Amino acid sequence: MELRTIRYFLAVAEQESFSAAANNVLFVTQPTLSRQMQELEEELGVQLFVRSNKKTTLTEEGLRFRKRAQEIMELVGHTEKEFAEASKEEIVGDVYIGGGETKAFNIIAAACKRMQAKHPKIRMNITSGNAQDVTEKLDQGLLDFGLLVEPVDKSKYEFVELPAKDTWGLLVRKDHPLAKKGFVTVRDLENIPLLASRQTMMMREFSGLLGRDLHSLNVIATYNLIYNASVFVEQGLGAAFCLEGLLNTGGKSKLAFVPFTPLRTSGLVVVWKKSPVFSKPAAAFLQSLKQELGME
Repeated sequence: MELRTIRYFLAVAEQESFSAAANNVLFVTQPTLSRQMQELEEELGVQLFVRSNKKTTLTEEGLRFRKRAQEIMELVGHTEKEFAEASKEEIVGDVYIGGGETKAFNIIAAACKRMQAKHPKIRMNITSGNAQDVTEKLDQGLLDFGLLVEPVDKSKYEFVELPAKDTWGLLVRKDHPLAKKGFVTVRDLENIPLLASRQTMMMREFSGLLGRDLHSLNVIATYNLIYNASVFVEQGLGAAFCLEGLLNTGGKSKLAFVPFTPLRTSGLVVVWKKSPVFSKPAAAFLQSLKQELGME
């Protein structure tokens, strides 16, 4: 499979037309483009397109291949840019960092500030997501580093532990009975509708930390990032499992964070692939992070 073929496929997927992709984007003949896509389908052994007179759409296999094709082209772009900048004496380029929602991102920000003071032409690219999102992109080479909330499987990564812990609790409205109570017990969870992140729903370790199987509770919705879940909470739909400090709950906010009792906390780690061949900017970030943590 050639990169050219992948570019051709993405052009057809974007334009939803063989003729538009051929004439307006790729500047090849339509028969040439059609032949290339037919050969790609034969190579993969699946049908990628549903062809009609009005427009060309992707099959389910086509949608899945588009995701992989976009990741491949993104990685190609990263690689070309990295090598183009590697020959420069001054460290110039990009660092790609992914992380879940945690106030410990302050440590990452401090390390980036330290790095930029020394290497002002390094640019940071921050991706937010849960542990599954971050580790998938890390494994594909689309991220250099990931900040993860434990418990996570660190066996296939190099990592440093951060000197911080996040506190678990519930995000509720300020007029919720638990806000007035000031703490949450596991028994309190039996009587209220709940929102949980998709990551925690999949984590047996979180159920162990909580002391209760999440699937036995009244989980009315799952979420990826906390902000949208907070809108549900503000509307009175339920209470959301979350970490302390992710949202403003002071002043005129309608929301309150209520911690669990006994206290439930999680550690945090920065991970990267084992035996990495770091770009100069990525190596500079790791050095700055270790300096920030007092490791160098």
